[in-house]
Order: sequence, then C-alpha cells, then structure tokens
Amino acid sequence: MAQLPLEDNFNDIIAKAQKGFKLSDMALAAATRTTVDDLNKLKSGEMNEPLVRRIGPIMNLDVGKLLELGNKSWYPPEHKVPGLVMFTTTYQDMTVNNYLVYDQLTQKAVVFDTGADITELVKHCLANRLKIKFIFLTHTHVDHIAELERLKQKSGAPAYVCELEAFAGAEPFKAGKVFDLSNMEIETRLTCGHAKGGITYVIHGLQKPVAIVGDAIFCCSMGGGMVSYVDALRTNRQQIFSLPDNTILCPGHGPLTTVAEQKVHNPFFPEYKQNASRPA
Repeated sequence: MAQLPLEDNFNDIIAKAQKGFKLSDMALAAATRTTVDDLNKLKSGEMNEPLVRRIGPIMNLDVGKLLELGNKSWYPPEHKVPGLVMFTTTYQDMTVNNYLVYDQLTQKAVVFDTGADITELVKHCLANRLKIKFIFLTHTHVDHIAELERLKQKSGAPAYVCELEAFAGAEPFKAGKVFDLSNMEIETRLTCGHAKGGITYVIHGLQKPVAIVGDAIFCCSMGGGMVSYVDALRTNRQQIFSLPDNTILCPGHGPLTTVAEQKVHNPFFPEYKQNASRPA
C-alpha cells in the first residue's frame, strides 16, 4: 500500500487554530504585524518562517513542530499490530480509514467505522473466516458511516454509537461503557469537539495498546473544533494523551501513529516539547 500522506500540513493547522480562536484575517494580521495578503499566502502553503514564529505563540501552537511539518522532515514509522487491520477508501476528494480488530484465537471481530467502501473488508473477513460481532462508530460524519447499512446487512452485526450523537440504525451507549469481545475489552472515551459525540475506543488485549480515535486526532494534527475547539483540545489531552506512550493511535484520516510520537510532533500540544523522550 502506498504511503498515506499526513492529513494536514502546517498551513492547515494554522487555519484550524485561527478558526478555533475566532480570529479574522485582519485581526490575526494585525496581531502578527503582517498584511492580510501575506497571511493568506501562508495559509495557502507558502512557507514564511518569521511569520510562523509570530503566529505560533498567539494561537498556542508549537513553532518548532509547525516548521517541521512545513519542511516535511518527519513521517511516522510503520506500525503493525497482529489482529489490527486498516482499510483506506476514497470518499469524494479525500481518503478515509476504517478498522477491523479481531481475536486470533476465536476469530471474532469488530469493525470501527465503515469508510466509503466495505468491499475489501468483507473479502478479508471471508478469506480469514472472521465473524464480525460488533460495529462501532467513532462519530456520524458521512465519510465514516457511508456503508453502515450495507455492512450491517453483510455481517448481521449490530452497530453502536455514542448517545450524544444518536443515529438511526445504531444503538446508543453512554461514554465509559466497556464492551467485551472474547479476550479483549473495548473501553469507550468521549473525545468530543470535532463531533458532539466523538468516541475513542481503547482496545485492551492485543499485543500493543490500541486506540481508535476517529477524527479526534490525526498524525501531527487533529480534526478541529467543528463543534467546540476548546473541547477538542481538552478531551484529546484528557482522554488520548493520558494513554500509555506506546499506544497505537488509529485516526480516521492519514497514517497510524503513537501517543509518544504525537507528544513530540503535534503542534496543537506545545506542552509536550520536541526534545521529549522519543519512542524506542
């Protein structure tokens, strides 16, 4: 599979933070002693290091991590966990991920989101004699649930969604509920802000800790505060960055990463410094 690009570049992060802080172009240009024209060039992807250095502190973004992104000087190593399979499909002009997790002894499986096309997922389950027991939704944005009804029909499995984002065809649950699958437990954590009922699913029982995070966080970015920027930052800090550093993070878009990598490389979280201990 070809290397997935990062979901966001430095300019996308600046634009998300500006929206989150509710700053107009004119206000941000004035605060950074620049022109709206130069600001718009930056937001279109034209690197301007002095301007990035002035913008970062205003919106609590880590300047070093922004420049690292702009220079394309880091990409996560490949992360593999037995019993975890990522599928990437195309929805309109973007790619979207969904995940299959299964117990290797019992061959019982769960699916997280559906992406835009479940064809390869269904083929994989048939080829490996996996039985889908549950379907879990991280949130109900259309690119993540486009094939929900088809997957339910193919698998016969029930679907579940956070009660804050009730959706026809999925049973609601309250964040904090734990689901059991053979030798695994699936813990549910509310990571709202990008979506009202965004859920991170923490999986206990695989060879490494795994968290299916949806659009709460991406490698070197996050989904942004479509509902609440403040809540998106807060719940990511409380519910994702509190996980063990070696936890594999499985986002709705872009490559897999880890908690440790995001502490070092994600500009939205400047409290974790770039010289922090890197994963072995």
